[in-house]
Amino acid sequence: MSDYAAPVRDMRFVLNHVLDLEDISRLPGYEHAEPDLVDQILEEAAKLANGVLGPLNWTGDQQGAQYENGVVRTPEGFANAYRQFCDGGWNGVPFDMERGGGGLPWAVTIALTEMWNAANLAFPLCPLLTQGAIDALEAHGSDELKDRYLDRMISGEWTATMNLTEPQAGSDVGALRTRAEPRGDGTWLIKGQKIFITFGEHDMAENIIHLVLARTPDAPAGTRGISLFVVPKFLVNDDGSLGERNDLRCASIEEKIGIHGSPTCVMSYGDNDGCVGWMLGEEMKGMRSMFTMMNNARLSVGTQGVAVADRAYQRAVAFARDRVQGKAIPDAAAGGSGSIIDHADVRRMLMTMKAYTEASRAICLYNAACLDYGRRHPDADTARRRAGLAELLTPISKGFGTDIGVEMSSVGVQIHGGMGFVEETGAGQHYRDSRILPIYEGTNGIQAMDLVMRKLTLNGGEPIRDLLAEVGETIAACGKSDDERVQAIAEPLEAARAAAEETATWLVERMGSAANDAAAGAAPFLRLMGLLAGGDLLARAAVAAARQVAAGEGDTPFLTAKVGTAHFFATQLMPQAGSLGLAARQGSAALYAIPDDALVA
Repeated sequence: MSDYAAPVRDMRFVLNHVLDLEDISRLPGYEHAEPDLVDQILEEAAKLANGVLGPLNWTGDQQGAQYENGVVRTPEGFANAYRQFCDGGWNGVPFDMERGGGGLPWAVTIALTEMWNAANLAFPLCPLLTQGAIDALEAHGSDELKDRYLDRMISGEWTATMNLTEPQAGSDVGALRTRAEPRGDGTWLIKGQKIFITFGEHDMAENIIHLVLARTPDAPAGTRGISLFVVPKFLVNDDGSLGERNDLRCASIEEKIGIHGSPTCVMSYGDNDGCVGWMLGEEMKGMRSMFTMMNNARLSVGTQGVAVADRAYQRAVAFARDRVQGKAIPDAAAGGSGSIIDHADVRRMLMTMKAYTEASRAICLYNAACLDYGRRHPDADTARRRAGLAELLTPISKGFGTDIGVEMSSVGVQIHGGMGFVEETGAGQHYRDSRILPIYEGTNGIQAMDLVMRKLTLNGGEPIRDLLAEVGETIAACGKSDDERVQAIAEPLEAARAAAEETATWLVERMGSAANDAAAGAAPFLRLMGLLAGGDLLARAAVAAARQVAAGEGDTPFLTAKVGTAHFFATQLMPQAGSLGLAARQGSAALYAIPDDALVA
């Protein structure tokens, strides 16, 4: 099987020449995040990803997490790898330095997140959720809760989970039944069952801090009546030491088609009526607190899609170079056989994988940079506009990124041919692992609805107008380039921009007059926006790369490849945008043309 090699060079290029890391390092609190330091961080992270996490990917998949009598054991090597991860300070990279974190921008953190997940998709789910819980505690926790939990969560000594879903509720969080009863001393008794809880129980850390959604007495039905609670596996004494075990347990773990190394738990709270929790944030404002955690988790999950796409791509390239079969058409007359990487259709698939992976990577990194500007920029207007762009991009990052992860993993299997359907090649694991990504942290249908129903009209439509204006600037920059391939990007990028603008206007109008028409167009519109945002960022990269080549700077083969990838994306993939816009504007009639009972063959 091929080894993983973190794409440090491409990450470095996007951070420095598309996002302007030097400018991000001027934001208050990020002054230490200079490009040279970040470059060293990327290199060190790559060593951990390549040398420690990557080798555990296959064995973790084959062994899987094991459950016995309420005890969950992770695959061999996971606990030791987690200690190395925490000892290196990687768990706290984006968090407050005063609490032991690294204080680095989220744009850098997301690059690291991709490395961890590409190396071993099952392993980083644990720190991913801990990071989201830290965000929720920082934003909504009392000083007492912060002092009790944050330092050890940032260090990774304690991990955390997110508990939303219940058997009867699924994605309808408002239907949850878990209860919280006041004890009269500021604490609450939690009782209920949660499902699909990633790393809800494991052997990698001494304590697990569960964030649990529950309904307080007399709370109204639906999401308005939900509160959020901190529920530790072990109670924490006033001096920070661990006390007695809380009344919660892992009832079982799921048998999944992928991410076998990650335990997905059924968690039971209050079997003996003694599960103690502390409210996080205000009563009946639990969804607001949880969404602080979920929004960052959604960006991280989108990055997981990028990660598995890149891992599948690296494996496919290695196989295509080594696999000898047939002869490419230009050389067929010479007889004999050659590597399949020379066949036009194999090259088409590899270029598709490369282009989609780099496009979705750039989207997630740009999304993270907008978060950084939104949180730290000293100018209030700039901060607001960047924060709005971050909100617009989040469902695109999650939805487009995870769809690409599944699709490119499937293409990777195809490149392997029959050997791709055989487990020993490893291509199938990426496909199996990736399939959860469009489902969790809000299905991609929910992401599409969020994009259309909430984000298009955010701040009076300011974020979508800002994004379209940025694309216009990129189109102008392409037209001014001396490189003919960069110039050729302008026309398809303009066509995609026009399709997005027309479709966004139509969807907003239909929201007011026929909301189900807008809902029907949400999924194709999200895909269109992924193509537009990805194409725009690849085009920016191409402009910068061509400029460096003309100046005789940098690594010419790498820079030339950046231009070629952007040109391929613009001419071979981005033309789908027009058809997606047309489909999104068709309304809902075609979806309901067949009665329910006629859907059965």
